[in-house]
Amino acid sequence: MSTILIVDDEKELVMLLQDELEARGHQVLTAYNGPCGITLAKRQPDLIILDIMMPEMDGFEVCRKIRDEALCPILFLSAKQTESDKIRALTLGGDDYISKPFGLRELLAKIDANLRREQRSQYINAEKKRTKLLFNELSIDLLDHSVKISGEAISLSKREYAIVELLALHAGQVFSREYIYERIWGYDSDGDAYTVVEHIRKIRKKFAMASSAAEYISTVWGIGYKWNRI
Repeated sequence: MSTILIVDDEKELVMLLQDELEARGHQVLTAYNGPCGITLAKRQPDLIILDIMMPEMDGFEVCRKIRDEALCPILFLSAKQTESDKIRALTLGGDDYISKPFGLRELLAKIDANLRREQRSQYINAEKKRTKLLFNELSIDLLDHSVKISGEAISLSKREYAIVELLALHAGQVFSREYIYERIWGYDSDGDAYTVVEHIRKIRKKFAMASSAAEYISTVWGIGYKWNRI
């Protein structure tokens, strides 16, 4: 789902976080010192977990060196709990600060929250830059909020179109049912993520009725859905 870089000299902690994040479908890069972390940050991960107290180079210096190139969220982990340390971390470009010892569930929740925020930002930026998407015989007009297959207009409900647009703007990226539901229906809605399943079933049926043999939306079992680059 996302690539996460962990930079921390506590190997047992790194291994624990790596196992938990990989079990959730993420790709994990690991570094046990600052210089290695700087090198791996050039691979443009989606999120960085950065310890402060490390040998050779502390997390503050690492953040200073990578912040201009690494545009992703940076979460600081540290046993340093003074207000001045937290302010320094955030001033240098950190997006969150988590004090050691920490609850694993809290850390995972903050990782998910930062990834969702980043995805929403990417969605908005992509939406502003493009006005039309083309995939084989299917076209999406982002200004008119319309979908056509071989020139034939496809009648989609407001939320069906929103799902199509979200997936198509990020072709190849896998989105969970939960994320799609939160993004389209909102956090305060009374339904649940399985509503997404029914809406995608209807979208596929309408595409098929337009004589489209191509499979635009794929199910990634156990995770969610993605739009195929056709």
